[in-house]
Amino acid sequence: MSKVFLGISLVTGLVLNPLITVQAVENKNNDKPYTIASKAHKYVSHSYQNGELTVTTTLGDVTFSALNDSAIEAVFNAKQAAVSASNLPSYTISETHQDHTLLFSQKASQQGNVLVGSAGNMRVEITTQPYSVSYFKGKQLLVKEEQGFYSGTVIEQQDSQTQTHNVHGVRFNLNDSEQLLGTGERVLGMDRRGHRLPLYNRAHYGYETESVQMNYSLPAVMSNKQYMLLFDNSAKGWVDLAKSEHNVLQFEAVAGRNAYIVVAGDSYPELIANYTDISGTQPILPRWAFGNFASRFGYRTQQEVMDTVAKFKALNIPLDSIIIDLYWFGKDIQGHMGNLAWDKDAFPEPEKMLRELREQGIQPILITEPFILSSSKRWDDAVSQKVLAKDVEGNPKTFDFYFGNTGIVDVFNDTGRNWFNNIYQELAEQGVQGWWGDLGEPEVHPSDALHTLDNGQQVSADAIHNAYGHQWAKMLFQHLQTTQPEQRPFILMRAGAAGSQRYGMVPWTGDVNRTWGGLKPQVELSLQMGMFGLGYTHSDLGGFAGGEQFNKELYIRWLQYGVFQPIYRPHGQEHIPSEVVFHDKETQDILRQFIELRYQMMPYNYTLAYQNSQSGLPLMRPTFMDDAANTDLSNKDSYLWGDAFFCTPYYLS
Repeated sequence: MSKVFLGISLVTGLVLNPLITVQAVENKNNDKPYTIASKAHKYVSHSYQNGELTVTTTLGDVTFSALNDSAIEAVFNAKQAAVSASNLPSYTISETHQDHTLLFSQKASQQGNVLVGSAGNMRVEITTQPYSVSYFKGKQLLVKEEQGFYSGTVIEQQDSQTQTHNVHGVRFNLNDSEQLLGTGERVLGMDRRGHRLPLYNRAHYGYETESVQMNYSLPAVMSNKQYMLLFDNSAKGWVDLAKSEHNVLQFEAVAGRNAYIVVAGDSYPELIANYTDISGTQPILPRWAFGNFASRFGYRTQQEVMDTVAKFKALNIPLDSIIIDLYWFGKDIQGHMGNLAWDKDAFPEPEKMLRELREQGIQPILITEPFILSSSKRWDDAVSQKVLAKDVEGNPKTFDFYFGNTGIVDVFNDTGRNWFNNIYQELAEQGVQGWWGDLGEPEVHPSDALHTLDNGQQVSADAIHNAYGHQWAKMLFQHLQTTQPEQRPFILMRAGAAGSQRYGMVPWTGDVNRTWGGLKPQVELSLQMGMFGLGYTHSDLGGFAGGEQFNKELYIRWLQYGVFQPIYRPHGQEHIPSEVVFHDKETQDILRQFIELRYQMMPYNYTLAYQNSQSGLPLMRPTFMDDAANTDLSNKDSYLWGDAFFCTPYYLS
């Protein structure tokens, strides 16, 4: 059982629409449906003002602007749309980001007039006759629109059922050899090309070696041609990565913005830096967040919390924080969510407990959820204060899910945010040091729920579903910046959007099965997320779900791997202890050494955190990261921990 886990080396539709027709067509090659856009843009005119170019086509206006010297944004305002293109903000672009001027010239070409816009070494070329849009880095063609922006109806045949979606989106051409990373948390292999995937955050309980939909989706891809393409949309949607049509990449959504961003770079680190310059970098976490966590689902009493900490001390196993799951506000799993106040039967002196934990150098972290059950103690107040998402009649939208009958806090406006933040403030004043936002996909989010934006506009849940966790993290982060400016926040959440890293979000890979199959994809998941700014993506060490019998070797191997992942946080269902201290002496003695190694590496790991905060460089890095000439993105089993460690978990080698 003492075998070293890691190999480590030191190195230096059918419905006619006046705008466009989109139809489902049978693909004879693979007998699966695909979608095509059949009506093209035709150039009408253009104007250039304040560094932006607006091209008017027969279908609407496309505005091009430079976000930095290596990134160009295109936003489409359709004359007539198949879906609601609400005036939603970009959740991707940081509030503090300053646009650059896109310098345009017009010249003659053999194909007709060409508008050329330059941003540093990157440029966009818009050919007017026939209309087309292409992006270059120097002389290299990065990507070209195929149909470009479109709007209409997609009809699909899936599992013997016909599904119809009114959508808008954008289409691009790929070349034959192009590989594509991205689309968020999935277990599909590093190259996601050849898949059609939902863009809708949804939990996958007990996943193992394959998952097409998980907690955190991203409408973004990164090509081995070293460009990034992001569909800047927060709505329910899909991305088709040349599965349905040869060499066509298609984004589609049922609502929201119709915009995309193309980012270029001369290397993968530079590409990430150029992207995080737009979307924001992750603030450095508090030092204790790089240490050992005690966590399970969950500690049922105050005494159990204190006894667990004491056991770590007695066995001389380092510990920096303890996470208190949902039993802190209710004795049962169901019926209490939304209380968000201590159950005094189980936790009679919470402030005393929190104080004693901090005195021992242990930082207490509490779970919170955005659901307020109608059976909870705060329901009447939430209704009277009008903080919940609404139904079409303006009443709180209620629905049933596993935990009970509920509403959901509307974090998209000040009324909901202020109410929620007041609860966080009460708990912070009691001594809570870190926060866990759970079920923030949201886990259940009815399509007919209405959220109210700060400008008073009401939007459907589907229009902003993928930004809910993002907005929740923003709410909490900005509150903590105001009330605790001297303290670095710790915000653990399992769902968000592109750009959520700038609010200090620490994502994890969801409710993974406690099996070798559950452990196997963890490297892939963290690498994929880290390349898009979310460098602290990590797993529940030891696995979360299932596992009726304890597998000693699996547990040890998983926790050994955890030394070389961003957050060292064992966590799982309580029938098998997550904490090292509740296992046999051999397990304790082996893992004590690895936990101590984690602490010995603290200066190195903190340096990685600083690098991440400056340029978005992930802590876990794909093996191709430092080789600009490497166009093979497929290695999902090995990785670099910073620039000095090459890691291959033994079961993957």
